[in-house]
Amino acid sequence: MVGERTGPQSPVKLSGSIPPLAVSFHQRPETGLDLRAGLYPGDTVVLTHGEATASAPAAQGGTGKTQIAVAFSHALRGARAVDALVWVPATSREAIVAGFAQAGRAVGAADLVLPAEAAAGRFTGWLAHTRRPWALILDDLASLADLEDLWPAGPAGQVVVTTALPEAVFPAGPRISPVGGFSRREVLAYLSARLTDFPDQRAEALDLGADLDGLPLALAQAAAVMTLNRLSCREYRGRLVERREHMSAIRVDGVSSTVLATWSLAAECAHELPPAGAAWPALALAAMLDPHGIPGAVLTSPAGCSYVAGRPSTADVADQTLVRAAMTNLARAGLVSIDPASAIRTVRMHPSVQAAVRAYLPPADFEQAVLAAAEALLQAWLEADGSDTREHAQAEPVQAEFVQAELIQALRDCAAALQSADSAAPHPAAGGAYQGTQSQQSVLWNPEAHPVLFRRGLSLEADGLAESAIAYWQGMLVTSTRLLGNGHVNALTARDRLAAAYESAGRFGDAIAVYSTALADRERNQGPEHPDTLTARGNLAHAYSSAGRPAEAVALYEQVVGSAGRHLGAGHPVTLAARAQLAGAYQAAARGKEALTAYQMLLADVEQLLGARHQDTLATREKLAAAFLANGQPKEAIEYYKRFAADTEAAAGRDHPDAIAARASLASAYRRGGKPKGAIALYQRVLADHERTAGPGHPDTITARADLAFAYRGAGQLREAIGAYERALADSERVQGRDHAGTRAARASLAAAYQQAGRLGDAIHHYEQALADSERYLGPDHPLTRAVRDNLEATSRS
Repeated sequence: MVGERTGPQSPVKLSGSIPPLAVSFHQRPETGLDLRAGLYPGDTVVLTHGEATASAPAAQGGTGKTQIAVAFSHALRGARAVDALVWVPATSREAIVAGFAQAGRAVGAADLVLPAEAAAGRFTGWLAHTRRPWALILDDLASLADLEDLWPAGPAGQVVVTTALPEAVFPAGPRISPVGGFSRREVLAYLSARLTDFPDQRAEALDLGADLDGLPLALAQAAAVMTLNRLSCREYRGRLVERREHMSAIRVDGVSSTVLATWSLAAECAHELPPAGAAWPALALAAMLDPHGIPGAVLTSPAGCSYVAGRPSTADVADQTLVRAAMTNLARAGLVSIDPASAIRTVRMHPSVQAAVRAYLPPADFEQAVLAAAEALLQAWLEADGSDTREHAQAEPVQAEFVQAELIQALRDCAAALQSADSAAPHPAAGGAYQGTQSQQSVLWNPEAHPVLFRRGLSLEADGLAESAIAYWQGMLVTSTRLLGNGHVNALTARDRLAAAYESAGRFGDAIAVYSTALADRERNQGPEHPDTLTARGNLAHAYSSAGRPAEAVALYEQVVGSAGRHLGAGHPVTLAARAQLAGAYQAAARGKEALTAYQMLLADVEQLLGARHQDTLATREKLAAAFLANGQPKEAIEYYKRFAADTEAAAGRDHPDAIAARASLASAYRRGGKPKGAIALYQRVLADHERTAGPGHPDTITARADLAFAYRGAGQLREAIGAYERALADSERVQGRDHAGTRAARASLAAAYQQAGRLGDAIHHYEQALADSERYLGPDHPLTRAVRDNLEATSRS
């Protein structure tokens, strides 16, 4: 329980999608743990499955663990009892890392550019040291190993874990709280609240509760069917007996005959609701995707609409309305829950219901559902990748990034669920029913890998989930080689992506080994100068460059440039790209003159071929300017930066972010070139541009003000520098919060300016605050914390 808080309360920082409280949710005074009253700061509670019964085997769930956590979360949020509230689906290591990384960025413990694994680690460090009250819910933890090095704990926080794992796997420390079915009194109270159509509707309510072992999932489905069909408990019990007998031939691992019967009655009820016939295909489609939330755009995509409507669809308004009506009917029957306020995790379905649906589908229908779900996912993914989150950038620039990241993670979770379903395709079982067994030929690999499989892996790479990407591509390589052969394009692509993932994770030795094998195979099978061989050689060169071995990189890039020039021509895009990479490799190898010559020749060619304002020309001009600056030739660098800024402005417009960024690069060149007046004037213009186009509180504006302050400080204009730093700190603290990484950096910079100006008291005051913030967020031994501590000690001795 969080103690009383005084003073004005700021909005709760929310990370993740908290499910809505179910319409059927009912307080559990006898069997439900009251987390608000019994969970204190520093506590961890693990909600596990209660005593297994015939209706509620441990693997099935359905006892209401997640809803108890949901009620707790909404209560905390409504009361503003915590500063940070985080909800993370914990079904895989990938999902936990992604959720922790997003939370770390939301609370300011990690920058947006930090790789996901590092950001997740920063978040757990913040949890351990912050004094701000927080709560974290890990829903449906699948494996304790997925939390290795990431177990959340801290004196100011409350952790709730829901899981089907047995109590024995957890170490000493967390409080284990088993959650079972409703008690008799809770059953009666629940059904009395739900069944109000006519006086005798609740007759034999306690008997029905006994039939269902008080299982909340089964009771919710039963109550929904009784409400829709105006049945009494006595009448429903009669149908339940008949349906159990009818479903007796079906065996689904981990799902009881009771849930199979209540699910079957609910599905039949939903299917009969208008528009008749739409509910069943909608149920089958949702059963292939993530039970913890399916984006609405997946279900209403052209593929989703086509599957539910039973005919080709362009996802027009009428067909999307049909799909929404079908999903609404499923919700009315207790088969799904819908969160209309969330576009990210719009529809949820209990895993046991999914298992029942998958088991009941005949093989041909199962294959159609898998393919429809795969196409729907891919269409929604392409739409998400193409959406312009910048349209919200001026109002909520960071929030737009979070929304996009959470949507992509939901799509990955759906893809993972689809792959899991596909790996256990249905086969005929006794009596004409169907049960999940290992498929001889998965649908997603027939005749070759479905594009959504590669889309998932590329998404892991794009979001910086390097270790998850490595594991994924290793699996893809094994599967593609086994099913399609080592030389199939899918296997070759998987191997290349595995090498790229190794490189992104900093495992350069592994990357070089895999790329070397790929190059040798292509040289042997396709020849030394085939386009695919050139690509493989370039990939290996890039890995050498990333590994800090520029000599090897230069040698390979020179081969690529020579081969591409001979076979593709000097102006071919592949040749031009290879020349740019070679110039960069020269620069990395400290061969500055050769780098300058290569960039100058490349610039002349791309400008002639593509024009002065083409994006490739602009990029080459910027790299040439940077090369001059790195080579100790600031005068030449400034001239090229001037041309780069002018051409970018002409191509994109003076207020485009790229044009403003180009002017900032020119200002930096002036400063580094020993021209402080020119730098200050240009930084002032950049700041004015950001204030005019994005507003004074935009993060880019705050950064521009800090850059101007740094230029003032370098020019010895300490009064102006201190004023700019003070404003940057105030704006960052107001917009991003005191504990945001940018705020901490601004405070440390202001302290340094005070120190340089001889205002030691002010410097010590801000260094002390910066040290306290850094220790709280990053820990006492973090390099940044040590740097602030050293500065404070040096200032105190002055």
